[in-house]
Amino acid sequence: MAGNSQRRGATRKASTKKGATKGTGGNGRQALEGRGATPKAEDRSWHPAGKRKAAAERLDAARERNRPRARKSNYAGDKVSEYVAGRNSVLEALRANMPVTKLFIAVRLDHDDRTKEILEIAALRSIPVFETSKNELDHMTDGSVHQGMVVGVPPYEYSDVDDLLDRAAAADEPALIVALDSVTDPRNLGAVLRSAGAFGAHGVLVPERRAAGVTASAWKVSAGAAAHVPVARETNLVRALGELKKAGCFVVGLDGGGDTNVAEIPFATDPVVIVVGSEGKGLSRLVRETCDAIASIPIAAAVESLNAGVAAGITLYEIAKARSES
Repeated sequence: MAGNSQRRGATRKASTKKGATKGTGGNGRQALEGRGATPKAEDRSWHPAGKRKAAAERLDAARERNRPRARKSNYAGDKVSEYVAGRNSVLEALRANMPVTKLFIAVRLDHDDRTKEILEIAALRSIPVFETSKNELDHMTDGSVHQGMVVGVPPYEYSDVDDLLDRAAAADEPALIVALDSVTDPRNLGAVLRSAGAFGAHGVLVPERRAAGVTASAWKVSAGAAAHVPVARETNLVRALGELKKAGCFVVGLDGGGDTNVAEIPFATDPVVIVVGSEGKGLSRLVRETCDAIASIPIAAAVESLNAGVAAGITLYEIAKARSES
């Protein structure tokens, strides 16, 4: 018995000795693994490099939000009177500050320096950008060459005769107005607008029928003057000239057979309307009869006539010169 007791005691005593313990079953394996490679500086949010990276990402996100989006085209019913097509034409229209309302670009457009500048100007002016198919662009432009870029131009808002007189009164100046008789080329109208803006005219008057209106072509030739020089459109030019005469304006027509040199117009310092006829046909009979005087521009005999833009520019210069010397 004593021997058994001694063996049990020895067993109990042996169980208190240090030795192998029960395993964790793999639960502590992660604690034994390494932490891996040290993160890069820009991947640590507290590190200066990480803060710079986060700031750059926020800036990129802001730019992305402000970038002009190419939306699905839906031009039906929009206030667009005509379309300007082609990369060069679109770029010129935007550079001339034409009041473009929409920019249409082809799907998967191949970009170059022109398209990049066009999109930059569109973003600065908040012009909506629409992505559309080539077939739709063909339809907009009646099959003309568009090179994947088209802009929509809204209808021009014409003034009336009283608006031109009010503009002169507000400037406290004698009225200076250019009227066009049967001038059908919009480029000539654009050139007249450019001269009118350069020499201080208060507006341009055009008839409603059989005459050029303010189109995209006229706007481009005007070099932006169309945005500053109002154009009045009246149904009957002779009647409009009669109203201007009642308001105190003298009417001077330009014609190669005139009896007065444009440098010697007697009404230059008074409120005056200069009437320019079409190249070749000149002034119509009723308009000529309405004029108080007919002036001419001396030219070489080999030249039959001057176009409306050139004739208006020369005459406006002479009037501006006379007014500055008075």
